[in-house]
Amino acid sequence: MSKFANLASSKMEKAIENFESNLSVIRTGRPNPNMISGIEIDYYGAPTPLNQMGHISVVEGTQLVVKLFDPSQLKAVERAINAANIGLNAQNDGTVVRMVVPALTEATRKDLTKDVNKLLEETKVVIRNERRDVNDLIKKDEELREDDQKRELENVQKETDNFIKRAEEIADDKNKEIMSI
Repeated sequence: MSKFANLASSKMEKAIENFESNLSVIRTGRPNPNMISGIEIDYYGAPTPLNQMGHISVVEGTQLVVKLFDPSQLKAVERAINAANIGLNAQNDGTVVRMVVPALTEATRKDLTKDVNKLLEETKVVIRNERRDVNDLIKKDEELREDDQKRELENVQKETDNFIKRAEEIADDKNKEIMSI
């Protein structure tokens, strides 16, 4: 693979990683610690992600449980999770914060698939923008002959097609996971 195709590939890989990270936050029918791991809590004046304040685990297949390193923050964590408006009702039992993850309704599932598809389209735009940027570099490279330039552009297009296909497969898998009961 050429240096331009490698450059495009590395930039597009970052777009895919970001896409996967964004998808991990979207609820499916099953509890997932990533659903709440990024919620920020005001911890002694500094916004701190929940996953840095304690252990998040799945219990009984329907509950998320947060066991904090500093139990004095239970109330703050409970408030932050409830304020995050992600459809979970956090309850503080004095030692841990528990949340029952309710089953998704059909309407909620459809809304979540719309969110996934919106993220997919945004990722495709990012990938295409990376392609455009690399194509501009190829066109500005005066050392490349015209036929080499054309070959480089084709290689970058192949990489773009591969990454878009990969993003679509990831989105399809997530949509299937959301729609399965």
